[in-house]
Amino acid sequence: MAGRAWATAGAYLALAAGSVLVVFPFAWMLATALKGPREIFELHFWPHSPTLDNVREVLLHTQFPQWFANSLGVALATTVSVAFFDSLVGYTLAKLRFPGRTLAFVVILSTLMIPTEMLVIPWYTMSARLGWINTYWGIMFPGLFSAFGVFLMRQFMTGVPDELLDAARIDGLSEFGLFTRIALPLVRPALAALCIFTFLGNWNAFLWPLIVIQTPAMRTLPVGIALFSGEAGSSWHLIMAASALAVLPVLAVFALLQRQIIEGVVLTGLRG
Repeated sequence: MAGRAWATAGAYLALAAGSVLVVFPFAWMLATALKGPREIFELHFWPHSPTLDNVREVLLHTQFPQWFANSLGVALATTVSVAFFDSLVGYTLAKLRFPGRTLAFVVILSTLMIPTEMLVIPWYTMSARLGWINTYWGIMFPGLFSAFGVFLMRQFMTGVPDELLDAARIDGLSEFGLFTRIALPLVRPALAALCIFTFLGNWNAFLWPLIVIQTPAMRTLPVGIALFSGEAGSSWHLIMAASALAVLPVLAVFALLQRQIIEGVVLTGLRG
């Protein structure tokens, strides 16, 4: 019993230390956002005279609101697209029988082995030829479909009982009706997890928006915040204030959907 108690205490101590390591950078960001330009270089954690001047300057004297709207629109559009198309393809590969089904799934799955950096040049070449440079469509199109999402939804769709689908077919329900009214409600936890991960991934996307965007008004949040740093120095007070505002939607997603996130992660790890 004593050994188990010591093991439990050690586990809680390790978790507490890990929590401090995770929370400290976030707390430092908030504290720096409330400091003046000179105070951020002083050796104390919390500001002596907290101020919201940095937040007001970011909101009123930069294009942060436009960048925020761009990121939100891109993240929402790609999330809706991935949720619909990946789940539809996953259902097709799991429940419909047709020649080449396994080959199609293997080809889609093999694209996961291609690093994003190798795709940037083909994406940019195609965008230049089709006139997508510096457009919202140019920012979004690489994220409208996810090979990982197809794999995830296909794995969960295989768990939908065939007998239930056959009974609905006998009742006259179409294949699309089977997908929307039978299959999707049964894989809702996996779909919620896919939507959350897709939204966060596109909200934080940096490399491709940096390449395809050419005008300040089209920038997304990560690209816009990065440009507060230049050859003449970094405006750390503005960077921290903008970063604190940019993280609010992420915190809202985790606060409102934490049960779905945990359930989706657990189910994703268990599904083979």
